[in-house]
Amino acid sequence: MTSVLLPTSTLSTLPTLPTLPTSPTTTYSFHQLVQDIKAHLGNDGIEEDPAHLISLMNRYSSDATEWMRYFHNDLSRGYTRNSIANINGRANLLLLVWNPSKGSPVHDHANAHCIMKILSGQLTETVFQAPEAGESKGPLQIKQESVRRVNETAYISDDIGLHRMWNNGQEVAVSLHLYTPPNAADYGFHIFDEETGQASHIKP
Repeated sequence: MTSVLLPTSTLSTLPTLPTLPTSPTTTYSFHQLVQDIKAHLGNDGIEEDPAHLISLMNRYSSDATEWMRYFHNDLSRGYTRNSIANINGRANLLLLVWNPSKGSPVHDHANAHCIMKILSGQLTETVFQAPEAGESKGPLQIKQESVRRVNETAYISDDIGLHRMWNNGQEVAVSLHLYTPPNAADYGFHIFDEETGQASHIKP
């Protein structure tokens, strides 16, 4: 695996230039991945199959020359969400760009499946136990913490818990996210205070 440099016009948007993966002999391209996801979710009569979608994500090896067209980084934010496709109103596919030492708040996924693949850099995922309805408030309980590296695929849903994604590195990280159904975009989602467990609804 070799590396590719970002375009000169992009350098000003990056705190530190990451070494981006390329796969000159890629047999399963980013375009094929997107098309296969669309094919699976484009038929209203087919129920979402997370296992199949995870298998598609696993087949793809990151090549920055294929997804760089979707890359945009806002340095004023912890992370930037870049839309790749809205699939028949049944899913959203996004490219997320994470600035160093920043990340997301603890959040749920609005009763949707979230499948994520690391395309560049690495992210730390912390999974928390979701508070039960009517439960007294208090610090959120950590269930698991994992470092997600390039080409690793991860899955989470509200049945598993809440999570927070964080870039602890010195380089920008990039990840691919599939949300199905796109409930958060349609109805909003919740973020949680880690110390109190208090939830706040974020409107779409």
